[in-house]
Amino acid sequence: MGNFCVLLLSRYISISDVTQPYVIVVRLLSQLGLISLRISCSHFFHVFHLLSPAVDPTPDPLESNHSLISAVLVSMLPLLVMVIAFFGMFYWCRIHRQRRPNRQWESSFNFKRKPIAGGLDCSDACAIMTDDDKSDSSSTHANSLNHNTEPLPIELDLLVGKGRFAQVYKAKLKQTTWNQFETVAVKIFPYEEYASWKNEKDIFSNTDLRHENILHFLTAEERKVEKQYWLITAFHPKGNLQEYLTHHVISWQELQVFSSSLARGVAHLHSDRLPCGSPKVPIVHRDLKSSNILVKNDGTCCVCDFGLGLCLDSSLSVDELANSGQVGTARYMAPEVLEARLNLENIESFKQTDIYSMALVLWEMTSRCEAIGEVKDYEPAYGSKVREHPCVESMKDNVLRDRGRPEIPDSWLRHQGMAVMCATIKECWDHDPEARLTAHCIAERISELEDEMGKLSSRSSSAEKISLNSTFIYTLSSVGLGESPR
Repeated sequence: MGNFCVLLLSRYISISDVTQPYVIVVRLLSQLGLISLRISCSHFFHVFHLLSPAVDPTPDPLESNHSLISAVLVSMLPLLVMVIAFFGMFYWCRIHRQRRPNRQWESSFNFKRKPIAGGLDCSDACAIMTDDDKSDSSSTHANSLNHNTEPLPIELDLLVGKGRFAQVYKAKLKQTTWNQFETVAVKIFPYEEYASWKNEKDIFSNTDLRHENILHFLTAEERKVEKQYWLITAFHPKGNLQEYLTHHVISWQELQVFSSSLARGVAHLHSDRLPCGSPKVPIVHRDLKSSNILVKNDGTCCVCDFGLGLCLDSSLSVDELANSGQVGTARYMAPEVLEARLNLENIESFKQTDIYSMALVLWEMTSRCEAIGEVKDYEPAYGSKVREHPCVESMKDNVLRDRGRPEIPDSWLRHQGMAVMCATIKECWDHDPEARLTAHCIAERISELEDEMGKLSSRSSSAEKISLNSTFIYTLSSVGLGESPR
């Protein structure tokens, strides 16, 4: 390598330059590691003597300086290229690492605002759906227990919720570079609530649970130093449905989106198959209520809090099902749960308890919809008929003895779509569990209602409106009096 560089540069520098400036250049290149000086001085000058043309022995100072500058520039060119390449690669790696999660997210998931009746397609069911503000994180720790020796770099920010078993914080998950972070939610369980944490973690870790209307789970951690158990999930700044309804009166369109997305989420939980046909273990929530439903930025809802959830595995025995106990929030408990008369021989009976609870949530949504006319302040189901936190016994008196249900005034039924919605609610909170609709049927009915109302709003002819009116009256009659498909 040294011989080559000497021979190459000797073509451009005269023999008179060798004794002074070029020796300096060669030494400089040697220090930079670009050439080796393991050649004799006699050989060095002999090479230049052979290759250099005869010149005037009197050196020209200007020409010498010019030759020296040229030699330095030529010799420094490889080093300059290496430096530029290094910084180029560093910049590319930085940009690539920042954009890679977003590209993976966008290429893997295809969000659909209004799915067709019947739910999502296979690719949707087998992927986590992103929220419009990217709050559903694409963390590489998704759906697994964090087995790292060090906990994730999470900084708790603000307490946003508190339940029987845990507290929920808004938090910052720090990225590995450039002090970036993503906002997440952290649900913190004390050590004594290990069973609740493990149950929710196990349900969330099931990849078949992934759905746009189910809260997106990131990871679970055991924090030994703090003596806590953590669940890290996506964060939704609009909060839970109860808080949202307390502060907002919703439109008819919002009611349709809320109820439809809720029904799709519960239908996915209850289903024993994914839309692509793959088998799936049905899951019952057993604590459905407005505070366990989150409002996403795109206007849809997602179900959260699976601390009391139950996987209806076919291997479960009747005794194991019986030991699951009388669980849930008393206000939203189905009559058969309050009475402790669940049919343990039929796993569908567990799903029907969720349907009753969902009916009460649908009623709460409806009570805050501007389409009913006069909208009162938000009240949970059964309102002032019971205490703020009623016990099981007081709910037994109201639901079992008096067969009471939340009130649906006649004024609500003046809106055509609301009449169908209220009829659906009544079927879902029927005292007989087997008479209730399935979540899939509710989702289909709401989807059909959206289509019919869309047609009504798009038609301007009064004759057409009268015709469509008749269709709604017939539909309402069949829903209220006829046999509905289950």
